[in-house]
Amino acid sequence: MLQARLLRGAPELLEFHAQELPQRDDLCGAFCGALALRAAGIEETAGEPLDQDAVALAAGSVVSRGREPGTLPHGEPGRRDYRLVLPEVADPEVSGTTAAGVRSAIERLSDGRLEAIPLAGPWTTAALDGFFDLAAGLQGEVTLLANLATRHLWGSHAGVPALLAHLLTGERTGPAPDWDVGHFACVVGCVTGPAGRLYILADTYPSLGDDGVHLQPAERLAAAIDRRDMPAGGVIAVVRPADAAALRSGAAALGLQERMWDNGTVTLEALG
Repeated sequence: MLQARLLRGAPELLEFHAQELPQRDDLCGAFCGALALRAAGIEETAGEPLDQDAVALAAGSVVSRGREPGTLPHGEPGRRDYRLVLPEVADPEVSGTTAAGVRSAIERLSDGRLEAIPLAGPWTTAALDGFFDLAAGLQGEVTLLANLATRHLWGSHAGVPALLAHLLTGERTGPAPDWDVGHFACVVGCVTGPAGRLYILADTYPSLGDDGVHLQPAERLAAAIDRRDMPAGGVIAVVRPADAAALRSGAAALGLQERMWDNGTVTLEALG
């Protein structure tokens, strides 16, 4: 028996996700932040749309002046049609959005209607499964922004036989990763079977999975979020204030630490 479950707010998130694809260069964190706002029904502030550019500006995102080869999924041309003027940095290795910037932007642009709770781990399969179940049981909308390492994921075009084998028998062999970067993506749901669980990710490029939506084994996603072999990662859980206490206490019971992490992105302060 297979069981599928979506987080509250996921249908609204996926609707906006389809409209907003693909992310603009260096704005994966801002892209996901915009999805979190839209999942909660927050579409604009001061008459301005709450899209990835608005979140990027509020988060202090820094874009690279040029793009290094191999930093995008295969077949993606990139997108640099920024709606707003964003600060630039010469080194593409440190461009992007800090986790702290994403958190701050969501809380500020939601005008207190949302809390963004950073959970730095340790991320094991058991912790991930327990945390998702906790989030899925909340009363209000919830979005999970995973700051992950793509090198640990399955390739996003895993076929039905491989996916079913994981769910039914626990098979862990799957396609090689599509790319190798630090990245943000949203976890919106899961499919659970007798021997495994697959998480549904809303990603930032249409070439990944089916128009940016793909499935990942729990073990692979937990390792990707834990990011032990590159600058740190974690999950930013975006919830209504009424659900924040329950999420915090449940996360602590799972052994997850509430704190920010340094994902290797430069800050505006560092740029001077």
